[in-house]
Amino acid sequence: MHKRMTITLDVAVYDGLYRRVGKRHMSQFIEDLLRPHVIDTALDEGYQAMATDSARELEAAEWCNALAGDMADEAG
Repeated sequence: MHKRMTITLDVAVYDGLYRRVGKRHMSQFIEDLLRPHVIDTALDEGYQAMATDSARELEAAEWCNALAGDMADEAG
């Protein structure tokens, strides 16, 4: 879903934007520039990448199981 917004730009900035990306692509260009600054997806992408790393997941599971075993020994 998209939301319509009106912004004000200096004439020189608008002209440069028009020349660089064209009238029909300005919104997408601006959105692509702003997205990393206003939507924090870095952690989500990092966790997704870690979850797909099967060797890392296996190592993490082994570490967790060993830690749980250490805790069980300490409680006993």
